[in-house]
Amino acid sequence: MLCFLDDGAGMDPSEAASVIQFGKSAKRTPESTQIGQYGNGLKSGSMRIGKDFILFTKKAETMTSLFLSRTFHEEEGIDEVIVPLPTWNSYTREPVTEDMEKFAIETELIYKYSPFKSEQEIMEQFSKISGASGTLVVVFNLKLMDNGDPELDVVSDPKDIQMAGTPPEGTKPERRSFRAYAAVIYIDPRMRIFLHGDKVQTKRLSCCLYKPRIYKYTSNRFKTRAEQEVKKAEHMAKIAEEKAREAESKARALELRLSGDLTRESRVTLRQVQNTAITLRREADVKKRIKEAKQRALKEPKELNFIFGVNIEQRELDGMFVYNCSRLIKMYEKVGPQLEGGMACGGVVGVVDVPYLVLEPTHNKQDFADAKEYRHLLKAMGEHLAQYWKDVGIAQKGIIKFWDEFGYLSANWNQPPSNELRYKRRRAMEIPTTIQCDQCLKWRTLPFQLNSVEKTFPERWMCSMNPDPEQDRCEAAEQKQKLPMGVLKKDTVSQEEKKKQLSEKIRQQQEKLEAMQKTSSVCSQGDIKKLPLDVSSRPAAENSPSLSRPPRPRSPPLPAVLKNIPVRPPPPKMNSQLRKPVPVGPIVSSPKVSSMSFKGETSTSRAQSHITAIVKPNNTAARTPVRTVLPPKFATTFTPQNSRSQHEILSPRCSKTSVPKKLMPVKMPSLSSIRKRTSNLIARNEEEVDQALLQKQEKAKRPKVVEIKQEKKDTNEVVVELSDSPGEEELLSHKSAQKDKGLHVEVRVNKEWFTGRVTTVELGKHAVRWKVKFDYVPTDTTPRDRWVEKGSDDVRLMRPPSPEHQISNSRQRYIEPSTSDSTPIEPDTTEPSANHGTMDLLVQTLRNCLRYFLPPNFPVSKNELSSMNADDLVALPLKEYFKQYEVGLQNLCNSYQTRADARAKAFEENLRISEKKLRETEEKLQKLRTNIVALLQKVQEKPFPVDAVKNPAPVDVDDTVPSILPAPILQSAPSVVLLLSDIDINTDDELDAYIEDLITKGDSTD
Repeated sequence: MLCFLDDGAGMDPSEAASVIQFGKSAKRTPESTQIGQYGNGLKSGSMRIGKDFILFTKKAETMTSLFLSRTFHEEEGIDEVIVPLPTWNSYTREPVTEDMEKFAIETELIYKYSPFKSEQEIMEQFSKISGASGTLVVVFNLKLMDNGDPELDVVSDPKDIQMAGTPPEGTKPERRSFRAYAAVIYIDPRMRIFLHGDKVQTKRLSCCLYKPRIYKYTSNRFKTRAEQEVKKAEHMAKIAEEKAREAESKARALELRLSGDLTRESRVTLRQVQNTAITLRREADVKKRIKEAKQRALKEPKELNFIFGVNIEQRELDGMFVYNCSRLIKMYEKVGPQLEGGMACGGVVGVVDVPYLVLEPTHNKQDFADAKEYRHLLKAMGEHLAQYWKDVGIAQKGIIKFWDEFGYLSANWNQPPSNELRYKRRRAMEIPTTIQCDQCLKWRTLPFQLNSVEKTFPERWMCSMNPDPEQDRCEAAEQKQKLPMGVLKKDTVSQEEKKKQLSEKIRQQQEKLEAMQKTSSVCSQGDIKKLPLDVSSRPAAENSPSLSRPPRPRSPPLPAVLKNIPVRPPPPKMNSQLRKPVPVGPIVSSPKVSSMSFKGETSTSRAQSHITAIVKPNNTAARTPVRTVLPPKFATTFTPQNSRSQHEILSPRCSKTSVPKKLMPVKMPSLSSIRKRTSNLIARNEEEVDQALLQKQEKAKRPKVVEIKQEKKDTNEVVVELSDSPGEEELLSHKSAQKDKGLHVEVRVNKEWFTGRVTTVELGKHAVRWKVKFDYVPTDTTPRDRWVEKGSDDVRLMRPPSPEHQISNSRQRYIEPSTSDSTPIEPDTTEPSANHGTMDLLVQTLRNCLRYFLPPNFPVSKNELSSMNADDLVALPLKEYFKQYEVGLQNLCNSYQTRADARAKAFEENLRISEKKLRETEEKLQKLRTNIVALLQKVQEKPFPVDAVKNPAPVDVDDTVPSILPAPILQSAPSVVLLLSDIDINTDDELDAYIEDLITKGDSTD
């Protein structure tokens, strides 16, 4: 049983009778601030938590009891609502009624179905209302859970009412404790609430926050409720206008009829009718003005006040509190940056009171009726929340440092702050104590005192206890809370920025159009012949995706030192002095794939070359190229083997490759034979290297092509080609540029810097362009991503480049172009040592691992983790990191296991039901066939074989004949089949019953 007692004005018998009517309330006036204006709370609330309630109320000289019982209606089988409503005199305690029999029946029902079995017990309940007026509501037969326990737990905490059962992890206290919920249920509490005799310390949320700030929000979007009010006002005005016209018409008609009658009675009647018409006309005019006022209000924008502040007492309790007419509807709603799960805007609480004409709540006061407009409200609060986060400047000073200052020393966000005295004083200095007087119910703000930090104030605190001499009496006016005003600053885009963005979009679309025009699809050999020569010989890196290179199952892999080789600079001018070629070492082989390594110094003046192995089978003119990137040393060692002239060998035409007719697997010769032939080839042509270098000096601008052909006995041909085409250089440049993906940069947009990450790298004609996706966009006008040129003034790196870029750049710094093809260049010894580079590489690897396995609720974000150095990584709480990761992984596995078990159970249940239905259907079918055999035996002279029914043969019949009958029956007794088909039978059971009836009639006839 739950009891609710108040010391209000109470109700007389007529007012108590209106309690049963839904939607009726005497408090519903435009200027009223009282609760209970909608007339639904008592009925819906009490019937939700229990089956019965009884109300006791006192007012003036009457004491009234109202009994609403579902148990009574169910046990008596009554469909109509019957509510006993006996009344007594509050002084004599005698019944106040004109029908004692009715009074006796009402009290008898109360004694039978309520916990109070006599008049004495009833009077004891009235005695609990200590004052001259008040109301007591007793709810009993409370709802139970599946385990038989009540939904409300009043035993665990003797000073509180809690939800029964173990709450899920992360449940907010207001969702479990009624004491905590009652403390914030009203935005401006003006009443005293007691639970089990202990007073609830109510709160004004705006007075409990650090650095509160108010924002004015104006919008024309909230029109649903206003449109409903306009329609209602128009309807009422229309009805009033019709009544006024009708009354005026009656008055005119009566005046014409009584124009010659001057008797007293006639004049009185005429005056009454005219007064009625005048009154109705006044009412119609008033309702017309109300309609016009609501129509004007519909067009006016609605204004709301958003209040934001930081909850430094319990930072995990953050989110938006949305009130409707001062009553809490939604709490802890995450908006804006809080939805991203990071530390941005963490701990911030927002408060807004939405009028009834802006948003209408549902009947249970747990949500809003118009979900679309409510989402618009949350979106607006998210934008203002981001502005508040900028205004308070917590992120600029450091989020972790800010929370450490108030005692939040743990990396776990949900851990409470430290209880050390210095941290308590620090928090108390920022949030002054605001307490409500128990007598006048005014809110008083106490001045800060060090001795009051750990002080516990009495439940019945009075204004006389206030140390402030100006506020130490109840007659003193309540001081309003002074909040600084904030303004939402929307990003304004200048005309220059708009033109720049428009030109950027136009340029991107033009580049896409040019790329589409250059792309041509090849569907047959005829399409290949139609292609121009420069397109057919274009390198594979520049071809369209439909002409991608064939797979390379046997190509030797790249040496490890070549995978990160930098893009070569422009070729320097050749010096007239020549160096001797570097000797070539043996070729190293492996069991699965063949690789080549050459000894000697690397000359950076040579570009990366390519080796192409081409197998030319019998009667095949096309070649299938297989390319592998080799070190620059190859360019100085290979010379042509055949006797063709140097001009023919070094001709640019030799570097062109034809488009293959059919992609064929390449059959490479054995590695030992290649090694032997290559060594012999180099030995025979050692003297020709100098001549080739002379030719290259004269034709330095031409593509360098050297071919090695080995003739065999059969028609197969192996060609090793070294080329240095511009297309391949562009491919290498593209690969090097792609390393910029993932860099964390800052981009300037509208004179503000936004952090982001490089998602796409595009190698343009004149520069490298980055597509940066921003981490957070405050408003809709700010783009979510942007194309910028690498190295421009609008982009800058957030941190130094990764070790891979540092190593690559350092190589390019100390490797200078050589004056010849074989001059070795020693590295600069002034660069950092390899150990430092290795440590940076390990730190970067550790950062990548920690980012990849970062738990969702870990207090350190990915961006912060990316900017940590080695010392910060050492100080990172790895134990907590691993613990949260294991918890998240365990929860994920448990959810998958639970889902799989549920699906397995569902499948098993469906299988069992299907098997059961199949057995029942087979039994019905067999029974039906047996009855048909019995019927045919009655109709025909010769007996019908039962085996023919059990094993029917297929036969072609008309669609009107039931397909369930076996073929022998259809052939031997067509008349019976036609008879059955003419009867309207929809189910097997009906057919079975019909046949049994025929058999029974046949037996009775015989």
